[in-house]
Amino acid sequence: MSHSAKPQASADAISNVREAVRAEPGLGNMSFQVKARSHGGLAVRVETGSSFQNGKEDRSRVGKFSNIGDEPPGLLGADTGMSPTEYILQALAGCYTATLTLMAAEKGVDLESIELDLYFDIDMKGFLGLDKNARKGAKGIRVDVRLESNTASREQLEELVSLLPEASPIHDTLANPVPIETRLV
Repeated sequence: MSHSAKPQASADAISNVREAVRAEPGLGNMSFQVKARSHGGLAVRVETGSSFQNGKEDRSRVGKFSNIGDEPPGLLGADTGMSPTEYILQALAGCYTATLTLMAAEKGVDLESIELDLYFDIDMKGFLGLDKNARKGAKGIRVDVRLESNTASREQLEELVSLLPEASPIHDTLANPVPIETRLV
């Protein structure tokens, strides 16, 4: 993954958000929505929906962004978009990039670039029903992180990477069981 801009965040802005949530804890309760529709074959079109914070709906991003998800031909898709596994990796990459940028700013570390290579390891025998002992989902996710900084030591960069598992919301979501309610409406 290449970068086009230097990762930046303000320690003051981060502190201001933290203090706002501390003063009004309900601001910490957020929900995000996407809308998904079949897009022919195995493909899906997904677009941003409302977000909700402290019980208040924000419609400013409704339909603002959209993506097509599909499977590669080897998995019977038409290859019209990224696969669901690639979207999971994209979500983790986005969260890791944001988390690293924010943590670096708070620690006074100036990052010149962040590059990530992410891998989703899966045994397809589980999904295909060929091995009831094989998971249907990932066996593991691996992330190789490259950070460039003109001012930070290798130890400081290693510390940032070591903090990712406890700091990244998407890492937490993927690494720990999350109740998922699926219902016909």
